[in-house]
Amino acid sequence: MIRDTSFQDTALAPPRTQAWRRRALIAGGAVALVAAFAAAVGSWQAGEHSVGAARLRIAEVTRGTLVRDAAVNGRIVAAISPTLYSTAPSSTVTLQVRAGDTVKKGDVLATLESPDLADELKKEQSSYQELAAEVARQQILARKQKLLAQRDADTAEIERLSAQRTLERYDSVANEGVVAKIDYQKAKDALHAAEIRAKHATQASTLEQDDVTLALQTKTAQLARQKLSLANAQRRVDELTVRAPVDGFVGTLNVANRSVVQANTPLMTLVDLSALEVELEVPETYVTDLGLGMRAEITVNGATATGKLSALSPEVVKNQVLARVRFDGAQPDGLRQSQRVQARLLIDEKRNVLTLPRGPFMEAEGGRYAYRLQDGVAVRTPIRVGATSIGAVEILGGLQQGDRVVIAGTDAFDHAPRIRIND
Repeated sequence: MIRDTSFQDTALAPPRTQAWRRRALIAGGAVALVAAFAAAVGSWQAGEHSVGAARLRIAEVTRGTLVRDAAVNGRIVAAISPTLYSTAPSSTVTLQVRAGDTVKKGDVLATLESPDLADELKKEQSSYQELAAEVARQQILARKQKLLAQRDADTAEIERLSAQRTLERYDSVANEGVVAKIDYQKAKDALHAAEIRAKHATQASTLEQDDVTLALQTKTAQLARQKLSLANAQRRVDELTVRAPVDGFVGTLNVANRSVVQANTPLMTLVDLSALEVELEVPETYVTDLGLGMRAEITVNGATATGKLSALSPEVVKNQVLARVRFDGAQPDGLRQSQRVQARLLIDEKRNVLTLPRGPFMEAEGGRYAYRLQDGVAVRTPIRVGATSIGAVEILGGLQQGDRVVIAGTDAFDHAPRIRIND
């Protein structure tokens, strides 16, 4: 009985070439293991771990001019954008234009119907005409009273002259005894009385003229005051016809046609595209550094224009402050109302300072440390920074001109003191 086939197996000796190959593979593996261990030890001695250079952005510290600036967003707004209001207490508005229509200065935009203002104008006109008639009547009365007063003064003067001639006749014959002495005295008394009456009549005439002149001036002043009231009523009626104060186009309509509106109700807004400005939204952290007249660069429609800061709002809304920039010279073509733009405010300019391109390392290390390259190793170095701009930062200490610094990709360093950079 055959139990198994083990008695049929024959042990064969391996060929000498295969044994040599096996020993070579074992030796090569040992050499590779030793090299890997040596590399690991070297890497451990050089830094905590290594990072590929392709993942990093490296820049060099240079000396030059640093322009401190701020990048902000904004929009195009009209420098002249009047809003027209209703001036009547209660009126019906009839619109003559639609939103988007182009208008010229003086064009009729809307009309308001206000019966109350129309009635008030008629009353003022009637009062003016009444006072004008009274002034004319007062002028006639003044001339009449002046004539009467002058007549009394002239009569008194005639009586004085008559008495004077009578006394002169008595004087010529008084020495001859023809006229009685009593008649002579009466003639002198008559002359004296005539002189007094003439004097009083002249004074009364002057006072009467002053009185009628003052009364006429009073009526004339009342007429002038009524004329002002009439002009004001006429102005309010004229304002019922709403006209364009500038050339431009109708931006928005705030009321519907034939609607009843109250006083001071906004009717529409006009936009003058011939004078546009840029309204910027500036973070409040830059407000203390801003000043009127500061230069700005505005990027719009792929082109860059320059301007100056012309206004700064005193109010902070949602951590932002509104600022106005006026274009230098002619404004760019193709601008539209409320068009979004980007701007760069040029806050300050520092010359002959150490600068480094700005990167994420500022936020990752808080501006207190930077990784400086030294013999293929990034060394975490304490630094001091000064003014910053959109694209650069001022170096006050810790780095020298010509130093190469990792400005992006340091998030993988995990604040390690030394990092080996692999090419």
